[in-house]
Amino acid sequence: MRSVLMMGLPNVGKSAVFNRFTGLDAMVSNYSGTTVSYAEGTFDIEGETVLLRDAPGIYNIKHPNDEAERVAAKMLDDRPDAVLFVLDALNLESSLNLLLQVMEAGIPTVVALNRTDLMRSRGIKIDHVRLQRALGVPVVPTVALSGDSLDLVRYALSRELGKTIEAVDKKDDAARWERVESIKRATLKALPESNGRMDFLIRPFPGIPIALGVLVLLFAFVIGVGMGLRQYLLLPLFEGGQLFGGLIPFTIPGLFPFIERSVEALTDHAGLQGVLIGEYGFLIKGIEWPFALVLPYVITFYTGISILEDVGYLPRVAVLLDGVLKKIGLNGSSIIPMLLGYGCGIPAIMSTRTLQSRKQRIMVATIVSLAIPCVAQMGAFISLLAERSLLAFIGIFLVSIVAIVLAGLVMDRYQKQKTPFTLMEIPPLLAPKPSILSKKVLFRIKHFVRDGAMPMVIAIAAAALLYELGTLEAAGRALSPVVTGWLNLPEEASTPLLMGIVRRELTVLPFIDMADMLSTAQFFTAALVALFYVPCIAMIATLSKEFSIRTAAGILLLTTFTAFLVGGLFAQLHALLSMTL
Repeated sequence: MRSVLMMGLPNVGKSAVFNRFTGLDAMVSNYSGTTVSYAEGTFDIEGETVLLRDAPGIYNIKHPNDEAERVAAKMLDDRPDAVLFVLDALNLESSLNLLLQVMEAGIPTVVALNRTDLMRSRGIKIDHVRLQRALGVPVVPTVALSGDSLDLVRYALSRELGKTIEAVDKKDDAARWERVESIKRATLKALPESNGRMDFLIRPFPGIPIALGVLVLLFAFVIGVGMGLRQYLLLPLFEGGQLFGGLIPFTIPGLFPFIERSVEALTDHAGLQGVLIGEYGFLIKGIEWPFALVLPYVITFYTGISILEDVGYLPRVAVLLDGVLKKIGLNGSSIIPMLLGYGCGIPAIMSTRTLQSRKQRIMVATIVSLAIPCVAQMGAFISLLAERSLLAFIGIFLVSIVAIVLAGLVMDRYQKQKTPFTLMEIPPLLAPKPSILSKKVLFRIKHFVRDGAMPMVIAIAAAALLYELGTLEAAGRALSPVVTGWLNLPEEASTPLLMGIVRRELTVLPFIDMADMLSTAQFFTAALVALFYVPCIAMIATLSKEFSIRTAAGILLLTTFTAFLVGGLFAQLHALLSMTL
């Protein structure tokens, strides 16, 4: 089977082209011997089935700076039958420089000149006929999102497959950039503005105040709408009551009362009832914790972050924070994995593959594991703290930010590798498309249900069984000196610490049922421990795969020690101040 390799800069629309060509006939694999993934699928060209591979988005293959660029270079060295290069009309110089590097491999190439709709809306015109003559390969203007002209790309590929390329003149970097400038002068009819009217978003002022305002609005949306979903929709459905605060004039009987009546009717065995509907009964807590307490905030967080992604604001935040992050040994490109960590730590750790040095990868993975709460954990914090003390909730996130800075400073001091230069693309600001946005949010919610909620349900079921067997009580007594003596929490707090090993948010959620037993200070102590506590089992496995078992074990020890140290110091300081006052 003949093959086509698709290449281009990051975020240029390759995935949209790939999906248009292959439809559902696609899969994602890791390139042999690496952790870098790529997509591959098949499509038809004039009755022939052709394999299409989508290489990682890159900037350079002659001097690769990271694993993704090295993998893309190896995929080109595998000699596909043709290359489909997706060229970004709005980042012409960088795209042309990479295209010329690719063409030096001597493989038949077709160029899809993408995002021409955005180019026209900005008054930028590229003469694609002159560009084709200058390059000596077919150039087709396209709009990947709508599929415009992709049939012409398919036709061009059919003409190029199997061609023999004459010897290619290979140039050094300086000569290649001179040719890029020459091509640009010959094909551009109007020069684009550098970043348009929205360039101020990447300037320290007013960029930083705007970023803070966006962050405040994001968390206000997550907390406010999430609380509304929980209070007016989910709790009435689960516990019984009137939906939407009585706007619908009838009472829902509730799922939990029905489950309790059913279990009591089916069995009078106290132990079995305890496992099913008792203190940690998984038919109640296994639904309430993941779906009534956490899911509302998962929905609102992913909606908010997806809007910022589709608008094109996140890369601007990366540029804005580049100077700040360099002071702790990172750069602007590190902000994307860190922001992903607020969704889930696993894709955040995996996304560090795009960073340019092992030092950066380990630093970001450690920071994500130590001090960035995932969306499920954040939902647990909101349920635990925000409804009781908004100040305490804000305090947890301030502690998180301080921990990120301190961890970066310490790791940067003891890792001598120099922070690499930052190269980032600034995409245009676009209005999000509701159809694409809804699909993205639904995909992420499904991912949470599969990889977050279901393991949580299993962990709760195991905890319910161990609780009824007395195992958790015995373990609690063993941890009692630390829990009661150092953390100033009741002995019952040992159970969440044990459950948190499986799912991090389970370190928080059981405390909600202890509202009558604990003060706000004790709630804050519990939240501090949960913030820094051991990453869940899935994150430890991901760290082992991406780095090494030794690295994963080191992060596990660091997070556990930090959790008990910080939580205990706050508890002891609060107790001392209370005695003094």
